Amino acid sequence: MKRVVIMGATSGIGLMVARKLAASGMRVGVAGRKTDVLRQLKEQYPDNVEFESIDITRRDATRLLRVLIDRLGGMDTYFHISGVGYENVALDPRKELTTIETNVTGFARMTGYAFRYFRDNNGGRGHIAAVTSVAGTNGIGRLAAYSSSKCFDQCYLRALNQLATVEKLDIKFTDIRPGWVRTPLLYDDRDYPMTMQVPYAAKRIIRAVRRRNRVAVIDWRWNLVVGLWRLIPNWLWVRLPIKVDSIASPAQEREHAAELRAEKP
Repeated sequence: MKRVVIMGATSGIGLMVARKLAASGMRVGVAGRKTDVLRQLKEQYPDNVEFESIDITRRDATRLLRVLIDRLGGMDTYFHISGVGYENVALDPRKELTTIETNVTGFARMTGYAFRYFRDNNGGRGHIAAVTSVAGTNGIGRLAAYSSSKCFDQCYLRALNQLATVEKLDIKFTDIRPGWVRTPLLYDDRDYPMTMQVPYAAKRIIRAVRRRNRVAVIDWRWNLVVGLWRLIPNWLWVRLPIKVDSIASPAQEREHAAELRAEKP
């Protein structure tokens, strides 16, 4: 993992991982929508960081990713961290579709491109890592689009893994599945079960990526929870009144509302 591109490096886990890898001396390509944060990373680590403003929901995202890869001098690991999520009991279609557009369409767009890049370059070698979520284990009613999108991401990585194996490509895959992490997605004044701080989670995430673990649940407590969830039969799961505090912070809700207003004619 000498040259890594991090998609979603402007806040939370992505920003922390980018800083740690750049500080360790690695060549890091950072991407996201907040250009000012990306520029600050470049200023902080001028010799190790290259950046490009990329919105994964736009069709030009893969072209810009290639620009970043070329600027970095190539890519050994693609690390996808971009994602959004809302608690949406009302099933507001705009929130549901925004989640799917980012976490499903954007995910497939970018990881699919990374697969094609490694297949056609680097002698068919590479590493695709992505942060999904423990929420992808089963569908959660209050997080219908979010949990379903993370399930898609996990299945997509598994399918790409199979494709690489059948085509005899040396592409490795790492699926990172964290529980609650205290990032901007969470409300500051709310308590969440078994919440992890970003430095704690980032350290374990980097270790899993370096080791190229196929699946890594972050952390051991959530690994136990996920194991229990898998034992619950579907007939019982759909009857569980699972309550989840919102995973969209007030800032993210305001940003979403602004985007919706901008879309109105």
